[in-house]
Amino acid sequence: MAQMGFYINVAHCIGCKTCVVACKDTNNLEVGRNFRRVYDFCEGSFPNVSMTHVSISCNHCDEPACMKGCPTHALQKRKEDGVVFIDHDRCIGCRYCEWNCPYGAPQYSEELGMMTKCDTCLSLREKGEQPHCVTSCPMRAIEFGEIEELRAKYGTNADIKGIPSSSITKPNLVINLLGK
Repeated sequence: MAQMGFYINVAHCIGCKTCVVACKDTNNLEVGRNFRRVYDFCEGSFPNVSMTHVSISCNHCDEPACMKGCPTHALQKRKEDGVVFIDHDRCIGCRYCEWNCPYGAPQYSEELGMMTKCDTCLSLREKGEQPHCVTSCPMRAIEFGEIEELRAKYGTNADIKGIPSSSITKPNLVINLLGK
C-alpha cells in the first residue's frame, strides 16, 4: 500500500484561500462546512511583524484519532492508498470523530445528518486527476502524492506553530517553512 499525503509550502502560500473555494465548489459545501481551511498566523510586534498561512485538510493520519472515536466504525482507512474516509451507511452523525480529531477534519452536515470530510477528491483521482485544492492553487503551494516520495523530496516536518503536534496522530503531511 502506498500511503498518500499532502505537502504544504508555507513560504509560497499567500493566504488567498483559492484551495478552500475550490474544495467547497468540488464538494458542494454550504457556508460553514470546509474540508480545507487556511489558517493565518501573525507573529511579532510593529515594526517586526510576520504572517504565515497554512492550508490544512484531513491529514489521512497513520493513527487517526477520528477512527478511534467512532462507535460504529464508519471511519475507515483505505488499504490501497491510506485515505481516511467515512462509510455513510454506518455513520450515525454522533460527531465523536469531530471531537477527537485535533485538526478539525470531520465536518458535520446538517442536511445529511452525518459526518463528511476530505477524501482527497477520490472521484477526480479515479480519473487520473489531482485533488482540486492542488490544481487550483495559483502559487503551487500544495502537492499531493505518495507520502514517502514527498518526504524524500521535501523532508519530514509536519509541525508548525499553531497546529497540533504531529506526534498525536502521525499525519501524512509535510510542511515546508523555507520555500524550497
